[in-house]
Amino acid sequence: MKEYFFQCPYCWEQISMLIDMSQNHQSYIEDCEICCNPIQLSVTSENHEISSFQAESIEQ
Repeated sequence: MKEYFFQCPYCWEQISMLIDMSQNHQSYIEDCEICCNPIQLSVTSENHEISSFQAESIEQ
């Protein structure tokens, strides 16, 4: 597990998330710990390092 900090696409607060580094690619929805809005997360890792991270609003 690795802690990763990013900005919520709703409230713009910096939040942290624990990322499971045993998976090369992950995509899931997680609620913001500040404003509770759902965030679509997409994480890619290589050699136990995060190579790509996206946090997006799920609103269309």
